[in-house]
Amino acid sequence: MHFGDNLSVCIDQYGPLCVGFDPHMERIPALFGSGLPAVEAFFTAVLSRIEGQCGVIKPQIAFFERFGPPGLAVLQRLCGQAKAAGLMVLLDAKRGDIGSTARAYAHGYLGKDAWLDCDAITVNPYMGLDTLEPFFTTAIDNEKGVIVLVRTSNPGAADFEDLPIEAAPLYQHVAAAVAPFARDQRGPKTGWSSLMVVVGATAPLEAKRLRVALPHCPFLVPGYGAQGAGAAEALAASVDGQGVIVNSSRGVLYPQGAFEAKTAKDWERLFDAGLHKTKADLISAQNGS
Repeated sequence: MHFGDNLSVCIDQYGPLCVGFDPHMERIPALFGSGLPAVEAFFTAVLSRIEGQCGVIKPQIAFFERFGPPGLAVLQRLCGQAKAAGLMVLLDAKRGDIGSTARAYAHGYLGKDAWLDCDAITVNPYMGLDTLEPFFTTAIDNEKGVIVLVRTSNPGAADFEDLPIEAAPLYQHVAAAVAPFARDQRGPKTGWSSLMVVVGATAPLEAKRLRVALPHCPFLVPGYGAQGAGAAEALAASVDGQGVIVNSSRGVLYPQGAFEAKTAKDWERLFDAGLHKTKADLISAQNGS
């Protein structure tokens, strides 16, 4: 299925929650073991709890790269399990380079023979449009998505992304540059594009402006919860409950009290309660959008 159409189905079925897979070793309960085996055991358990409750995950590749090839092998297995369970996988890797290097990245993650099964990958646009084109082309050929950083959630985003250029901030120029691709790659069933953009929940006013510039783009929204933004801010660019996926990592993965859980049953109870609370918060805000 077309990426944008598939994402829209996930939002209809499960709501806007995307669970970030960020392995913070100091937060994984001891009952899962230690080291890299604990990461795999923990996230395998997470997958079992979110299946049927959530439609999208976002693994952050850096947390797996730190373990070298064995860590990437764990990531590969987890992505395969997620896809087998019917979840969409948005890989947070922020790739961006020129020429043949960009093509190699694009084929490595979005190609027919990609080493890792994901639906889309985040890319950094700040080396120019030629660094994005190989990702766009490969995504079209394989019904995948490309997620472009536009207005991120970190405080330092203002250092460059908000710089005024010809009376508009830089992030608006990025949006204008990718808008033609977004328009041309709309899904046949829903009209949502296979080009997705990152717009932080900490910038709700900017998100509303970007929705005008990018009416067909799904938004991937970090910054909800731990970074201080609420559900209404995270869903500021939602259109009739559609078009926005909100990432939550720490808020879902590491609920209060779960670190001290002594048994799998205790951990499951705490995890499920946190998951349901996060889902309810987002769906309530979504219904009010």
